Amino acid sequence: MDLFSPQVSEDRLHQHFRRISQNLPSNVYCRKVVENWVEGFPDRDGKFVKEFQTTFNSSFWEIYLHAALRELGATFDWSYHAPDFVVSIKGIEFLIEATTANAAQDGAPEWSKSLMPPQPGEIKFNELNRVAIIRLANAFMNKSSHYLEKYSKLSHVSDRPFVIAIAPFEQPWFNLQVFRAIEALLFDYYVDEDEYMADPEKFPNGPEGRSLGSVTKDNGSEIELGFFDCDRFSHVSAVVFSSTATWGKVEALSGNPLSVVATHWETPDGIKRIVTKGGEIGETVTDGLRVYHNPFAKHPLSLEAFRSDRLVQVWTDPKLREMTFENAENALHLRQAMIVNPTDDFKERSVTE
Repeated sequence: MDLFSPQVSEDRLHQHFRRISQNLPSNVYCRKVVENWVEGFPDRDGKFVKEFQTTFNSSFWEIYLHAALRELGATFDWSYHAPDFVVSIKGIEFLIEATTANAAQDGAPEWSKSLMPPQPGEIKFNELNRVAIIRLANAFMNKSSHYLEKYSKLSHVSDRPFVIAIAPFEQPWFNLQVFRAIEALLFDYYVDEDEYMADPEKFPNGPEGRSLGSVTKDNGSEIELGFFDCDRFSHVSAVVFSSTATWGKVEALSGNPLSVVATHWETPDGIKRIVTKGGEIGETVTDGLRVYHNPFAKHPLSLEAFRSDRLVQVWTDPKLREMTFENAENALHLRQAMIVNPTDDFKERSVTE
């Protein structure tokens, strides 16, 4: 599949596609990574390349998922038109529908951010996370409805675990939500980082989690949190999530000697920041990927399907309201890559998450 030969006029190309298709040294490295990811991925409806070039994020997320699943040893059955992925890993058969959390119609697009990342204190995390929760909920509910109204009636779907894979692209600096918003949405577990940063001495053991109950939308309506705290969404077996599956992931894996990559990792001793050249950090395709299991699922997804080093899995005991995290103390939280492209007249700099 040729992703990078433009199929539409320049004015219809997505901002990200315009940038990555420029004739710059860094793009040569990155295109090789994406071309590897897309090997074996079919364009089933003949529209995928055009969508990649004009809308970008949702198509990129599908390409990433294909690469991550392949890394986990998945085999794919492409004979069905839906859901997006019919897969088997370690003999475990399940279905994945991919979606992205996008900006509201009147919201700022994620690509409209400034070149340099915000300084501490410039971001209000509670507002960033509120917006993220709302947009994640919208994406989740849309695919939940698709399952109930369409997919559940398909013979190959009804008796297999159904997984929704969500990536956030709903606002500038969406990557700073890490996983706060998705855990609030699914388990009503929220960490108030604004409160912690205002008075760290009040929390000697680090930020504390608590229940929010709900979040309020701009129109005054409320979204009740804890989608996986009851059987309301028992048809959804799990949610796959990553805030790090961005073009920055491609930069980090590209081996580009002109890139500088800063990553934040959870370790047994707390958060550790590492700065290296691209390709030296040892980041893998699946780093940053998280799987949240629904304890009320009609068709539970086996933990073995996604069990892998540094891949975080989360499940709960609904009676005790206790969350269990696997690999959480050896996980990628955040990444930013800075690229310098030397040209005849200047050096172009760009920052990706």
